[in-house]
Amino acid sequence: MAEHKYYVVPSPFPTLARGVFSLKQPDGQYRIVARGYDKFFNIGEVGWTTWAALETHTTAPYTLSLKSNGCIIFIAALTPEKLLITSKHAVGPAKGEMKLSHADAGEAWLRKYLAQKGRTEADLAGVLWEKNWTAVAELCDDSFEEHVLAYPAEMTGLHLHGLNESTKAFKTQPHAIVDAFAEEWGFIKTASTELPHHCCRARIHRRGQQDRRVERRPRRRLCRPHAGRAPPPTATPRSAPPYPSGASFFFKVKFDEPYMMYRDWREVTKSLLGMRRAKGKGKGDGMSIDALPKSKMRRAETQVYARWVIEEIRRDPGAFAEYNENKGYRKKALKSKGGAKTTPGEGDFGKTIILPVAIPGCGKTAVAVALSHIFGFGHTQSDDVNAKKPAPIFIKNVTDLLKKHDVVIADKNNHLQQHRQALREATASFTPRVRLLALNWALDAQPLAGVHRLCADRIQQRGANHQTLRPDSAKAYEDVLWTFLTKAEPLAPSEVDEVAEMELVDGLDEAVGRAVDACVRVLGLPPPTPATVETALARARGYEPKAKRPDPPPGKNAKVKEPRYFALLPEVALESLLAPVLADVPFWTALQGAGRVAKRPHVTLVHENALKASDRDADAPAIAEAQEFWARCKGLDEMSTGRPPLFRFRLGHVVWNERIMAVTVDGVELAEEADAGQAGAAFVTQLPEEVRQRLHITVGTRDANVAAVEAKAMVETWRQAPTSAQSIPLGGTVTTGRVKGLQK
Repeated sequence: MAEHKYYVVPSPFPTLARGVFSLKQPDGQYRIVARGYDKFFNIGEVGWTTWAALETHTTAPYTLSLKSNGCIIFIAALTPEKLLITSKHAVGPAKGEMKLSHADAGEAWLRKYLAQKGRTEADLAGVLWEKNWTAVAELCDDSFEEHVLAYPAEMTGLHLHGLNESTKAFKTQPHAIVDAFAEEWGFIKTASTELPHHCCRARIHRRGQQDRRVERRPRRRLCRPHAGRAPPPTATPRSAPPYPSGASFFFKVKFDEPYMMYRDWREVTKSLLGMRRAKGKGKGDGMSIDALPKSKMRRAETQVYARWVIEEIRRDPGAFAEYNENKGYRKKALKSKGGAKTTPGEGDFGKTIILPVAIPGCGKTAVAVALSHIFGFGHTQSDDVNAKKPAPIFIKNVTDLLKKHDVVIADKNNHLQQHRQALREATASFTPRVRLLALNWALDAQPLAGVHRLCADRIQQRGANHQTLRPDSAKAYEDVLWTFLTKAEPLAPSEVDEVAEMELVDGLDEAVGRAVDACVRVLGLPPPTPATVETALARARGYEPKAKRPDPPPGKNAKVKEPRYFALLPEVALESLLAPVLADVPFWTALQGAGRVAKRPHVTLVHENALKASDRDADAPAIAEAQEFWARCKGLDEMSTGRPPLFRFRLGHVVWNERIMAVTVDGVELAEEADAGQAGAAFVTQLPEEVRQRLHITVGTRDANVAAVEAKAMVETWRQAPTSAQSIPLGGTVTTGRVKGLQK
């Protein structure tokens, strides 16, 4: 059951269960023996888990419960006297391996509980059989398998968090019944609280602030509404949940820090151990901080940790013998002083500059407007400066505001190192020194095409409400975005004093929440009340710039180049996708070493060469078909209102010969329709079969003398004769993209 299909409404599956086991009965029918939860999503991950959709489609009471960090275990009745104990995917012992399976580890804990309660397997099986329930528990046992979070002895074992009916439709018991069942049978209870009114959002936000500010424990919380109502007639397909009225409905709320930091530490350690193994007996041990993924090294704490763990591996490599089995070293690493952040004391700083590190469409100005209302910060925008050389004036505006405010927001993209350095140099003479707090919208968290789509949509949605960068029929703003994306320089922690990591995918509420948390944590400010935050959000949504520069007069800079071809822009990072698959392929290594892996991959749909007349009359039908297809692609690209459709497609194989490498593209389908009309559905239906057969991404060519178009012929030949080129399957990797007209 392909993971991405759970995002589709209506669902193509007979059930949305993640983890379901059935047994054929003597009459030929099947009985569901064990059933997990329906696939559930984080806030904003799908259309029906935005806060607006949840407030429309769900009703109180809500149960807010802790999400444990282990592996899921299902316990159900195979017969009235015999139990089935299983993980999400597998029953019984680990095959061919001398280690305990998840199912066996879960069973061992269950047997312990039954013995402590003086009960038998048949006792529990009888209850589960009568109720037709599946008990759902989280196995948290560091001696068996370590996850990011550590569990003390008293919290080690099976944490019961659900009792599901073993039926096709998802129905789960209220948490009070789950707790009573845990008490009766010896399970560890899962912490929860009941929210009787429609105050779920504010309560979760407050609780998340407490977790991060006071307890300093990495937690993730899960909200489980147990009631719902039918969507109103005006609901859009993207926001309506795939459930009937009254159904059980789960969603999750992730508070990433410091959980994600600890997870990065785990992955960094595994990468360093891999470098050491790959080096073999050569000179040195191969471990290098510079070779670690930049996406994992954004935090200053992680850079300190990486240096420390390299020394630990060199000092005592035997201590890491079971690290890749998720055993044996996490606790020592997380408790080490080497992992502690070295932050200057409060007395070292006087004033503070908050500087976004972003690109247009991230939401930096909206966040700045909200922060200035909540805390009274000074706020100045680069876009308000109307001069041939705006940079010096903007810097002066920042330093002037510092004379009146303790904290000033330097509202500019600051996407280049020179911008950040200019702020540092402008305040170098201040005593006490000025703290630089960066709000960092890092661009390496997702492929550039995905970042571009997200930010371009936001620019389109805000319309004329900007000083200069406004949507236009020629879509020049999209070219501006690409310029920012290709020129942006990642923030190094040494450039600033503190970093608050922002997320591009966050809505305004979540982005402001992250920024507020950073101000409370770094500046020592009191947390704002929910009412203050709501007022600030309203101001941010209603913000209009003080002055807008006029559009250029008609004719000036209006020459628009026609595209040379139309393509799907897949939201995929080729190097991240292919590096693990092609680690031992010399041609891939050569492409990487020469910097010849495509940075902005595309899937060509139709090229202008296909529109040109030929001497052969027989080509006339093909040319007419190409012209019609060109017009359909152009219509999608030039949609001037709302969002164009988004398409989903599968990356099948990576294919190569001695000259060129490509990734095949299969199964184009509609992921999200346009805001108006059925243009996307019509495009998929009318996609010519000849086009489907040649769809591919050109990964790279051997050198500049090899034309990228050779990939088309290679893929077409390979589809007919798989031995004509070398290939490796990519495991059904799915990505998305829109149709765009491109020049090169």
